[in-house]
Amino acid sequence: MVRISNSLVGFLNFLTLLISFPIIGAGLWFRLHAATECERFLQLPLLVLGGFLLVVSVLGLIGACCCVSFFMWLYLFVMFLLILAMIVFTIFAFVVTNKGVGEAVSGVGFKEYRLSDYSGWLQKRVENWETWRQIDGCLKDAQVCAGLEGLAGLQDSQFLAKNLSPLQVLLPLPLLVIHGTFIDIRNI
Repeated sequence: MVRISNSLVGFLNFLTLLISFPIIGAGLWFRLHAATECERFLQLPLLVLGGFLLVVSVLGLIGACCCVSFFMWLYLFVMFLLILAMIVFTIFAFVVTNKGVGEAVSGVGFKEYRLSDYSGWLQKRVENWETWRQIDGCLKDAQVCAGLEGLAGLQDSQFLAKNLSPLQVLLPLPLLVIHGTFIDIRNI
């Protein structure tokens, strides 16, 4: 039974080792060829995640395949810390965003979200201009607002009837409302 268990742990860690190489490669590629703010933001998390997976999988391989109990105990302790960190992160995410569900507005195709509905920590992060500039750049790079160009010339009742995502509603659109009509200010 010990041999089957060690073989299974060794096989799973070998797969994790193989997965860590492309993750590290992607992090290095972003470090060398990052063209946007989002790509530059991804380089460090990818390198840390890939390095962590590499180290943990090597510990598991040595512990399981070479029957070195110290490495196996170290591997189990690191895996316990990883599971604990995932639980803490999940709880943190729920605490930060638990109240931000949005309220339905009558006759409008989207929900209304208020920054005050979210936790103080998230409010401070979003209110920080540097953080918002990075988020805005990432949203523009991802072309979240693509397809919104046709909103110019709509009456405000037509605009409000559109089924827009919260991001499309909240993004700073280059539109100006004049007498109830949306005007594309890029063409003025």
